[in-house]
Amino acid sequence: MKRFWEHAVAVRRPEGGHAVLLDGKPLRLPGGAPLATASAALAGAIAEEWQAAGGAKGGEMTLEAVPLTRLLGSAQDRVAADPAAMVAGLAKYGETDLLCYRAEDTALAELQARDWQPWLDWAARVHGAPLGVTAGLMPVAQPPESLAALRGAVAAHGAEELAALGVAVPALGSLVLGLALSAGEVTAERAHALSVLDETWQEERWGLDGEATARRARAAADVALAGRFLALVRS
Repeated sequence: MKRFWEHAVAVRRPEGGHAVLLDGKPLRLPGGAPLATASAALAGAIAEEWQAAGGAKGGEMTLEAVPLTRLLGSAQDRVAADPAAMVAGLAKYGETDLLCYRAEDTALAELQARDWQPWLDWAARVHGAPLGVTAGLMPVAQPPESLAALRGAVAAHGAEELAALGVAVPALGSLVLGLALSAGEVTAERAHALSVLDETWQEERWGLDGEATARRARAAADVALAGRFLALVRS
């Protein structure tokens, strides 16, 4: 699309919260509702996205240039309307959390235990959700009480936070790491590094894989976006 505005600014809404104006007109969702958030910091960052997008009036832009806008739009349009569906979808990741599946190779398994087990211990300690581990790809049944506790931890998030988890958790393959990111216990960069520990270990021995590298870069960008969005929502 072509940029049709000169100035993008964040403003306080008379009815509460904050919005973004493009040349004085509210930035709206596809359905027509104005984009809005309680966070002044998030509204300001979204205004900056739109001020930069396309470079100048008449320039070309795509929605890839406004990722914070897309994430807030998802929270407002989809998640807020049915948070239970998002909670259920995210909670299922606890059933097959990446951190619970260790390699059969002894050296890699030792590395996984060193770097992953502390986060499972964190989930047990903070959320009352101890999870079992297994070697190989055969599924391990997790305690129903632990899965219920993890679901409760997810449900405690608001719509905007759930939208961020909806990006981070699939990219990480781990609900535990997603919750740790949300809690500020791990950075987005470190969470992503933990989630690709197997791949990087293999590549150190067998060389780089171009497709895998590109896939990891996309996942890293998703996790970074989620982490930034969470920080803005809460600032």
